[in-house]
Amino acid sequence: MYELDHKLFLALNFDGGATMDAAMEVVSGTAMWLPLYAYIAYMAWRKFGMRGAVTFVVCVALAIGLADMLCGIFKHTGLLKHLWESFPVRHRPMFDSAVRDLAHVPSYAHGPYGTVSAHAATIAALAVMSALMIRNRYYTLFVVVAALLIDYSRIYLACHFPLDLLLGTLVGLTTGGAMYLLWKKLDATIERFAK
Repeated sequence: MYELDHKLFLALNFDGGATMDAAMEVVSGTAMWLPLYAYIAYMAWRKFGMRGAVTFVVCVALAIGLADMLCGIFKHTGLLKHLWESFPVRHRPMFDSAVRDLAHVPSYAHGPYGTVSAHAATIAALAVMSALMIRNRYYTLFVVVAALLIDYSRIYLACHFPLDLLLGTLVGLTTGGAMYLLWKKLDATIERFAK
């Protein structure tokens, strides 16, 4: 399985030059996506009022935090890093002896381990929760494309193999879906007590 993963990574990773390197760093970062976060909070406020928006944002934060912590189990980082110490860590492509000499690596400013991708998990959690809340096909298409772009940036930057991203996405879909259901229950409970 890893051999196929290596081949797919090498097929997708290439040297796009300094401009593309910088663009992929921006896509992979946080600042570019701040307007998206603001839009999601605004849509929650518009649809559900301040109480519903605050509850939603808290549940999104919980989904993202939980996704990040779960990914940390497999990389032995974060709050839950000691939970499964026997799990064999997997190096990022930039540090993996099988592909590192063939990969384009714009920067080595990353931790050594890449499985499971927290970037993929957190954007998937945000995407599923916001798409279920906003319920607009154009927004859903946009957020799916944004998630795929972020995931691809992680391959371009030699931070993750495709399998790392797939596993991260599954973690994010799970935490996002669970926290969306929790938000619906919390919001309904709070509304009952507010009457």
